[in-house]
Amino acid sequence: MTRVDFYVAESASRLDRYQIACRVTHKAWQAGHRVLLHTATGDEARHLDRLLWTAQDISFIPHGLLGQADPTHNRILIGDGNLADPLAEYDVLINLASAVPLFFSRFVRLAECVDHQVKQDSRERYRFYRDRGYPLQMHHLR
Repeated sequence: MTRVDFYVAESASRLDRYQIACRVTHKAWQAGHRVLLHTATGDEARHLDRLLWTAQDISFIPHGLLGQADPTHNRILIGDGNLADPLAEYDVLINLASAVPLFFSRFVRLAECVDHQVKQDSRERYRFYRDRGYPLQMHHLR
């Protein structure tokens, strides 16, 4: 069963959900996971693409855009919501869209990135996962 982690920026935090996604991606990448970042739009995917190039001061996070990068050579891909059949070899899904991804249960772990702009939508997703018995973890970030 998919483990669902909510990474929530505290109200006084300057973090947004994209910065949270970069942190979670970096940690998963360092642990050897294959990560799919799920955004709602192409604009969000491109924004996240730019952030991942500069997220770490001493290194970048190697990644590509789904449909443009070769999945066999990229452990981290960014999709823009038009994903009908996610790649089976990816084990971590990072959700930045407002809706529950239809394919989330194919992943070992799901990370929901939450800032003040999407807090209400994230509460609905939390209830969705909770009501279906998925194991949930909360991580509050400063």
